[in-house]
Amino acid sequence: MTTSTSMAATGPSAVPRETFVLNLGPQHPATHGVLRVKLEMDGEYIVRAEPVIGYIHRMHEKMGENRTWAQFLPNTSRIDYLSAMAYTHAYVCAVERATGIPVPPRAEYLRVITSELNRISSHLVWFGAYLLDLGGFTPLLYAFDDREKILDLLETVTGSRLTYCYYRFGGLCNDVDDAFLAGVKDFVASMPPRLEMYRKLVTDNVILRKRLVDIGIIDADMCRRYGATGPVLRGAGVAYDVRRCEPYSVYPDLDFDIPVFPEGDCMARYLVRMEEIRQSLRIVAQAIDRLPDGPVMAEKVPRVVKVPAGDCVFATEAARGRFAVRLQGDGSDTAYRIKLRTPSFSNLSLFEESSQGMILPDALALMGSLDLVIPDIDR
Repeated sequence: MTTSTSMAATGPSAVPRETFVLNLGPQHPATHGVLRVKLEMDGEYIVRAEPVIGYIHRMHEKMGENRTWAQFLPNTSRIDYLSAMAYTHAYVCAVERATGIPVPPRAEYLRVITSELNRISSHLVWFGAYLLDLGGFTPLLYAFDDREKILDLLETVTGSRLTYCYYRFGGLCNDVDDAFLAGVKDFVASMPPRLEMYRKLVTDNVILRKRLVDIGIIDADMCRRYGATGPVLRGAGVAYDVRRCEPYSVYPDLDFDIPVFPEGDCMARYLVRMEEIRQSLRIVAQAIDRLPDGPVMAEKVPRVVKVPAGDCVFATEAARGRFAVRLQGDGSDTAYRIKLRTPSFSNLSLFEESSQGMILPDALALMGSLDLVIPDIDR
């Protein structure tokens, strides 16, 4: 901790003001990873907050240039490990768009089902961890109990519980069985009563509302200036969702709403994510009912994929916002360049401006409402 002196006013009568520097992290539980925030404090109030990143940078983009297109597939689930399906989805779709590889309808529906289950599990982790940051322990146990059911289901078809590598160029690595479909139906039926319980236990709790309502206001203009997307943007009143604005897969055929709350505070972002769980359940239920028969892999997908020379971009709606993959191919089996546009980096960027003048506990509530995954920033 260091101290410094600044001027509270200008002119002959200026009064010196002493501030001190407080390091939040890089191993602080409220940062949810190796993120360091250098805080300049005036007593209990934040004068300036400077995020310091790069502690776990792994050079994913550079790795994509010295691996084949297929070898890079496992990397995508390690960028945002809580929303792995949406990231792999964006990558395989980008390659499929560039090469013209078709995807069977059954595979498209199963991609949506698994991606939305993964979105629900991600939001449940955020829900439990966020309330733990705010001082509540019990909701974490309930949230992880529900999340375990999703992990058990996805493990049966992917072999993994976190960093999935289930999608392939042209489809999926394997089909699902009747037990998986029955388990998904049971889970979809069991969640609405749990969400009602969460509303009574947490959402309507006066203590939570005192901590979140009118705290950490982020408006639509700030979101646009920093490129924030996902629940942060929808919590500022902007109905932008890649699944609607840049439709992909079978999302245009499914009926669901885009939750929007105009208040822009921590509570609005909380409510967006809780409502998104309901909408994801709607999507999964419809996809299960409409799931067609047929293969889950396209015919005659080349064993060695080569992307023709040119530029291709594909985006998906991940749990934290818009994730985009930009590929530059040169006709070989490796990428000339891969650029990953991750939502957590943009969402973190606005923390410095939005936290000015806040007291530290409120700033932690603001940071938690952004739902940061640090490997998504240090990609």
